[in-house]
Amino acid sequence: MDGPSPGGGATRPASVESKASWRTAWLILAMLSASCGTTLPNDVGMKPIQESLGTDRSVVALAGAFLWVGTGAGGIFMGWLSDRIGVRATVAIGAGMIAAGLVLSSLGWIWSLFVGHALMGLFGTGGVYPPLLVYLSRWFDRPRGTAIALISSGQYVAGVVWPALFERVISSLGWQMLMVGFAILVLVAILPATLFLGSAPLPVVPQHLPHATAGGRRIGGMHPNVVQALLCVAGFFCCIPMSVPQAHLVAFCSDIGISPTTSATMLSIMLASAFLARQAWGALADRIGGLRTVMAGSACQAVVITAFSFTQDEAGLFAISAAFGLGFAGII
Repeated sequence: MDGPSPGGGATRPASVESKASWRTAWLILAMLSASCGTTLPNDVGMKPIQESLGTDRSVVALAGAFLWVGTGAGGIFMGWLSDRIGVRATVAIGAGMIAAGLVLSSLGWIWSLFVGHALMGLFGTGGVYPPLLVYLSRWFDRPRGTAIALISSGQYVAGVVWPALFERVISSLGWQMLMVGFAILVLVAILPATLFLGSAPLPVVPQHLPHATAGGRRIGGMHPNVVQALLCVAGFFCCIPMSVPQAHLVAFCSDIGISPTTSATMLSIMLASAFLARQAWGALADRIGGLRTVMAGSACQAVVITAFSFTQDEAGLFAISAAFGLGFAGII
């Protein structure tokens, strides 16, 4: 229990973590499970979109790339904006931009598909995922790796829940109606939830630690800016091999004679495996450190992605998809 300090005031708690921290984590996981489904209409509907637009598959894949790259680039600006106007307003803007981008992408022109996906990335998912990740980290100072692993698994929860449903909607109503419908769902799921994003607790600074200037801190013997740059490069080269199987798996399986429903299920298996693995990797990071965890995850990812090149039967692809989820979940 907290007690009075020698000076007469209440002492600060030993940790910022509380029941409210975990309630916030579960709320953010739900929000990200909705917003991270943004990438999946393009993944599940790649062949129908290609046929509808009368274009090459590479064109549809390029739209998906605009979303991924836009999320990274937009996250820098939207993170800056969040520091100035608050996470609640920033995430609300992000949800609005996701919905606008989905509607624009559904209009049926190649240019609108490109612009819509770029908009979804730059100001949509870039305005939801990075600000919420930083916001949640301020609620934890002990099992931070575990908490971050939980909410960053929103992409994988989305991957479990949405692909099979999206495939059914595309089969019955078409990919354009799917995008419009999901735009409405994102608004309904995220906007009310932003009202529960309160102020994060102030960090606890242990009194026994020496005061260090920002310029005096070193991480692994390197300046923090150097470490951040290296992590950016590592994240980039992680996400390239991560996103390619995810984006092309359903279309590839269809090409080799596997039904769309089974193909969508395979994508769900991959991301369900990643969800479970992400929790284990996060707990491991709390014990052995982030750098060793990233190195182990990178090794697993490299081995399993190579196996995709040698497998074209249904059972083998199911097994490799599950194993791939275990690997790439250990890096971000």
